[in-house]
This record gives sequence, C-alpha cells and structure tokens, in this order.
Amino acid sequence: MGERGQVIVLSGPPGAGKSTVARLLTAEQSLSVHLHSDDFWANIVTGGIPPYMPDSGQQNQIVMTVLANAALGYAQGGYYVVVDGVVGPWYIGEFRIAAAGSGIPLHYVIIMPDEETTIRRGVGRGETALTDPGPIQDMYKQFRDLGEYEVHAIDSTGRDAADTTRLVKAGLAAGRFRLNP
Repeated sequence: MGERGQVIVLSGPPGAGKSTVARLLTAEQSLSVHLHSDDFWANIVTGGIPPYMPDSGQQNQIVMTVLANAALGYAQGGYYVVVDGVVGPWYIGEFRIAAAGSGIPLHYVIIMPDEETTIRRGVGRGETALTDPGPIQDMYKQFRDLGEYEVHAIDSTGRDAADTTRLVKAGLAAGRFRLNP
C-alpha cells in the first residue's frame, strides 16, 4: 500500500444523488473508502444539533474538520476516498487545510440537479435520510451561488446515476475538479 490515494469531495444538496454516485465511483477501485458525512453527525451521541439548524455552526465546523482529516488519513494510506455529503463552498476550506502540503490530490465535485428534481428525490429517500422538503429546499438555495466553484458543478437533472458518474469521472480525468496542484 505504499502509494498515496486521492480525495474526492462529492457534494450537493440532499437528494442530488451523491451517495449513489459515491458507491459507483468507489466500487471501481481496488482500494477505496466511501465516507458518508451523515454518519459523522449520527455518531454524536448527546448534544447533537441537526446540521441544517441555525445554531449548528460550531458543531458543523468540528464535524467537517474531523471528516476532512479522516479522508486525508485514508488517502495517505493509499485509498481512493470519496466523501459524500452536503459540503458547501463554506466548508471546503477544511479539506484544503487538511490536504495542504500532503501531496494528496483533492477534488471537489458538486452535483446540482434543478430545484424540482432535488426536492422530489430528497423527499423520496429512505427513512433515515432527511426527507422534510423545507430544509431540503433551504439547502438547495445555499448552493445556488457557487461563485468560484461554479466550474465544479455538474447538472444532474434528467440524468441517471450511471450518466452522472460518467460525467464525474470525465471531469476528474481532465483535472476539472482539482483544488490543489
């Protein structure tokens, strides 16, 4: 396992298709890790605040730092790591800090279907997922203005998971989503 891996942060609002695409990406690798960010919030036993609530900022910052360090730890061990979560541009800095000076390639991909598709997919997910349309719509709106990260977005409206995964793989191969040199 002497080689270094890489980290792909696969982001977007709830219902965008991140988990499905992450599973498809990691299944193709000989050494891979799928870090589902929801699990990091679920591990908070007491005192947890739903991450979409206004007073969850400090908790969210801690969770993102832990998640970024876990991802880099696996990648340093040679794993192809896909972080699947609502990692908006306001939190990608935690991953940049963790990757700084490591030589680990860091990629940031934002899957963005249109609002109607996002809400339809989001409310139709399993019991353990956030299915309340209010917070889903709020999180979707937070991704509307991506600024410098607009080039990292893929429109998955009308695309199935296999097609979206092909777009992600093509962008990764072309270096489109790379955040560090």
